[in-house]
Amino acid sequence: MSEYGVILFHTTSSAIKAEKISKKEGFEVKLIPTPRQLSSDCGISLRFDWKQKELISGLLEKADVEVAQINKL
Repeated sequence: MSEYGVILFHTTSSAIKAEKISKKEGFEVKLIPTPRQLSSDCGISLRFDWKQKELISGLLEKADVEVAQINKL
């Protein structure tokens, strides 16, 4: 089974923008409720394959999407 990561955001609009950009670039991502053990201003997080962490975080940085945290599950 693959390991997953979650990206937490400060706003819902950032989470939705991140999902749209990531899917457009061919990444398999999914918006999920932020896990309880993690804290976030926004209740929505983006789940992704942990092996793609550097690629996705670079993509979001380039697109000026504000990320609060990136965590491994």
